[in-house]
Amino acid sequence: MKVSDAMTSEVQLCTPGDTLKDAAQAMAALAVGLLPVTDNDRLVGMLSDRDIAIRGIGMGRGPEARVGDVMTAEVRYCYDDQNLDEVSAIMGDIQVRRLPVLNRDKRLVGIIALGDIALAQAGNGIGAALSGISRPGGQHAQF
Repeated sequence: MKVSDAMTSEVQLCTPGDTLKDAAQAMAALAVGLLPVTDNDRLVGMLSDRDIAIRGIGMGRGPEARVGDVMTAEVRYCYDDQNLDEVSAIMGDIQVRRLPVLNRDKRLVGIIALGDIALAQAGNGIGAALSGISRPGGQHAQF
């Protein structure tokens, strides 16, 4: 099974010029903790609720600060035509619960989350990904 068969393709986006307030409101409305940051449909970063709290509020920035000032610019991603088992293993190795999905032209086309994989494969590989993600250590980045 391919990533494109399981991913969520309707993804709320933000831009580097959006305010933290706007991004936080979008997260709250969607009940998510992560937004891809794009510039002309190119993925340039990810913004997590943790980025807002630590790099935003924790560093004295207010609600009108820009997403580009606090986003995580170093982003891990996968491709829509990759095998789902391969991506599950990668997620376990790098200890993340979700990855942005790009096409081979490097355009953002969706997000793949552990929940998507669990629904698509009904347990095939999800245990390995979860155990890898849950082990001590790792990047602790919110992707």
